[in-house]
Amino acid sequence: MKEKLKIFIGLFSIFFKIGLVTFGGGIAMLPILEREIAEKRKWATAEELLDWFAIGQSTPGIIAVNVATFTGYKQAKAAGGIVATAGMVSPSIIVITIIAMFISNFKDIAWVQKALTGINVSVAAILTYAVYKFASKSVKSVFGLVLLIIAFALIYILNVSTIWIILGSAILGIIIYACRGEFKKASSAEKK
Repeated sequence: MKEKLKIFIGLFSIFFKIGLVTFGGGIAMLPILEREIAEKRKWATAEELLDWFAIGQSTPGIIAVNVATFTGYKQAKAAGGIVATAGMVSPSIIVITIIAMFISNFKDIAWVQKALTGINVSVAAILTYAVYKFASKSVKSVFGLVLLIIAFALIYILNVSTIWIILGSAILGIIIYACRGEFKKASSAEKK
């Protein structure tokens, strides 16, 4: 019982800390999550983290919260997922509640506006770094690079909804997997 409690406290405190110090959400959290979860604590591999990000991106909810849930589940099943998720969302709930209480007092103050402008620039830099790191680990072939460029063009130039890009990429991946005969290889490997 003490060991389980120690795991829960660890999950809650780490994800509370990540939720408290991370601005920009989603992809911007990737470097911090990778350092804290994959490198320091070895709760997941970098590859698992990228998979969780991909799943978190293509499912409802906030990516970082989904990753916290996956990590918690891996460590302590459903209860671990709940505890890790609670740790991740608690700082946001606290901060947003405080901001909501005082927003009318601060919205017109010049230094607050300047601080928010500075935060926006910092978040843009963090997002750029996270996207670069994510792409460098995800794009492993010329085909992957071509798919990345096509997806970017469809989203940025033609304004195609990201849901169609995700669904199309998933279908394309399944078709390529099937054409290579990977389904047969996987099923014969499972029988052994």
